[in-house]
Amino acid sequence: MLERTITRVVREFSKNFRVLLLTGQRQVGKTTLLENLEKGKRKYVTLDNPKFRMLAKNDPELFLTENPPPVLIDEVQYAPELFPYIKMYVDTHKNQKGAFWLTGSQKFSLMKGVSESLAGRIVILELLGFSYREKNKLPYSGKPFIPELKTDGSLKKINAKEVYKHIWQGSLPEPITDKKINREAFYSSYIQSYIERDVRDFYNIEKPVQFYNFISAVAARTGSLVNYSNLARDIGIDLKTAQTWMGILERSGLVYLLHPYSPNITNRIIKTPKVYFLDTGLCAYLCRWETPETLYSGAMDGAILETWCFAEIIKSYWHNGVDPLIYFYRDTDQKEIDFVIEKNMTLYPIEVKKTTMPSLNDIKHFNILEKMGKKVGTGAVLCLGKERMSINRDVISIPVFDI
Repeated sequence: MLERTITRVVREFSKNFRVLLLTGQRQVGKTTLLENLEKGKRKYVTLDNPKFRMLAKNDPELFLTENPPPVLIDEVQYAPELFPYIKMYVDTHKNQKGAFWLTGSQKFSLMKGVSESLAGRIVILELLGFSYREKNKLPYSGKPFIPELKTDGSLKKINAKEVYKHIWQGSLPEPITDKKINREAFYSSYIQSYIERDVRDFYNIEKPVQFYNFISAVAARTGSLVNYSNLARDIGIDLKTAQTWMGILERSGLVYLLHPYSPNITNRIIKTPKVYFLDTGLCAYLCRWETPETLYSGAMDGAILETWCFAEIIKSYWHNGVDPLIYFYRDTDQKEIDFVIEKNMTLYPIEVKKTTMPSLNDIKHFNILEKMGKKVGTGAVLCLGKERMSINRDVISIPVFDI
């Protein structure tokens, strides 16, 4: 079993909160991680099992009597009826930290129940697939990513085509840890299971084929501004349905909608979000890129690299228990910055380029942030180079494998 960065955070937060909820898309390793942390010390029950699900929904008090803390309840979104009873339990056992560990793959649906019943009693963590460092058993710096020239020096340097092998492989644990698994069969089963179990049952989707086509269309647009009218036209659905279905993908943890940075001092900033798939392996599968080589030289090469970098940045925050302030910048003059990270009232501009030698032209829009009324920190170009280097006094280049 590969070690996860978030393990330390789970242990630490469980000592301070009575309830811990770990969310994330299906098969990112939520249950495996929590089960192995306290194997033999904590009962495990999954609401994927219809018998347990019905009991939890119809008689939540009896369910908790039969499954008392410390307990791990998997896929808790299927029985929101449990939340008031969990609240009653932890309110009468205030000194029992880590009483309930919960997992769920429908995070925004869960947030509603949590905010209504467990506010102040619960910590919520989000898990994605393996980071590059986790996948390669490399030590993690222990802090979220911001641009800086120094590095830990532990990383094996890889070339551009090896980077795209990692992008194509993706980050879901099963295809990585089981070398015998058929990648095509895995992702085909993954999507079928997702649509049948999470979408048709949970959201009552009546057009599964169209929904599959919608997912594929979104995958082909990863790293782009969301255009609901365009999506609706291509799939043959109405605008409201396209917006609803994008919300389902976001709630399921398959995509992230990145919003533009807006300091409210200009009306020239684009307000439309960008969409990013959070697993590039699934994205490549849906877009029918059958080899890393075709992905490397194909039309999506830049967008998929940007998507991978975004996911790696997000992992560095979520897996350390931190919610990032990350945006992009684009205005009506077509001036754009791929990512803007805000930390301690400082803005850090970041570009992603499929090049080994970034130039000053790649950072020509970074100075826009000087007009935003906040300090501007070190900028970065994430690229295919082999080591961190200065581009000028304010900007450095960083290999994409060194995020």
